[in-house]
Amino acid sequence: MRQTGPVSRSRPGRPAGPATTRTAGCPCGLPQPYDACCAPLHRGERTAASAEQLMRSRYSAFAVGDDAYLARSWHTSTRPPHLHTDRSQRWTRLEILGASGGGLLDAEGSVEFRAHYSASGRPGVLHEDSRFVREGGRWVYLTGTTREG
Repeated sequence: MRQTGPVSRSRPGRPAGPATTRTAGCPCGLPQPYDACCAPLHRGERTAASAEQLMRSRYSAFAVGDDAYLARSWHTSTRPPHLHTDRSQRWTRLEILGASGGGLLDAEGSVEFRAHYSASGRPGVLHEDSRFVREGGRWVYLTGTTREG
């Protein structure tokens, strides 16, 4: 996800890493528990096998507040120098609308998604086309373009 919207640079000093572990379905929308789905990627125990898996794991990182993972999974050429998620936003649902490339033999891929959230009691949606590339053999987020609706 892009820096605009879900990320705030104005709140330094907040704890890094996920605030909690989860046993219900993963925030990314897959039925596995967080600890078996996205948490191993967040902890660095494995890397994303596809651009879509990286997208899902980054959404989960926003949901649990794992700033360190977001930074590690962001391409070095586009990563902001300071990254702090906006903890007042509650991420509620991820919809993957489409993907191209981003597989085992690909060097780049894109994922179109809608990330639903609540901020100050108001619902919102971030609709984005995200671009992913391999850097050092692993998938990373390069950039995204927000869309209406």
